[in-house]
Amino acid sequence: MVAYINHFFFGIYPYVAIFTCIVGCIIRYDREQYSWQASSSQLISNTSLFRLGNNLFHVGLLLILTGHCVGLLMPESFYIHFISVEKKQLLAMIAGGVFGIICFIGMTILVVRRITNKRVRSNSRFSDILILLMIYAQLILGLMTIFISAQHLNGVSMVALARWAQHIVTFRSGASDFVMNEHILFKLHIFLGLTIFLIFPFTRLVHALSFPLHYFTRTGYQIVRARTKKHKL
Repeated sequence: MVAYINHFFFGIYPYVAIFTCIVGCIIRYDREQYSWQASSSQLISNTSLFRLGNNLFHVGLLLILTGHCVGLLMPESFYIHFISVEKKQLLAMIAGGVFGIICFIGMTILVVRRITNKRVRSNSRFSDILILLMIYAQLILGLMTIFISAQHLNGVSMVALARWAQHIVTFRSGASDFVMNEHILFKLHIFLGLTIFLIFPFTRLVHALSFPLHYFTRTGYQIVRARTKKHKL
């Protein structure tokens, strides 16, 4: 029974989440392009504290995601000639801790603002608050796993998690076996991350896939009027 549950959540559920994310994004972009936006609340409450939290959150998150992609998807045979597994784990813990704290500070500011600011709260949808709290919980779980990794610096868990991710993205069987005996915090971190992918198309997170490429090819100019007394509207 335990093996079956493990196989479902770490062998089947990843493909359900990824498939839903890809297909859901395609359908939403095709049918509801006007909803494809960040739904920013900056115009409602644009304080210096908000800008600080927003910048810290995005910078920290981008660095964390980059580190996860490199750390999990790079095969051991690629880096073993330059750095040992143990040193790679230590590097991942230090970098992940620093980037995680940066993101955590920014995220805390955004969560408190979203919940306590009446104007922002009243203009927030349920999905806005839900996805914010899910990312916050995911970040906390990630920071907690550092303490678990610190107890085992032999790199075994890191290699196992990397092999799980590599088996998933290359559609190889037996992926769930690699995380069968891993700590519950690692499993919760993976599960919540996959769940965020699952609901990704139905939230404001879709704006992360947008990039204004047309800005570089547009023929017109953007007119910006200076705020001086000479200009009268």
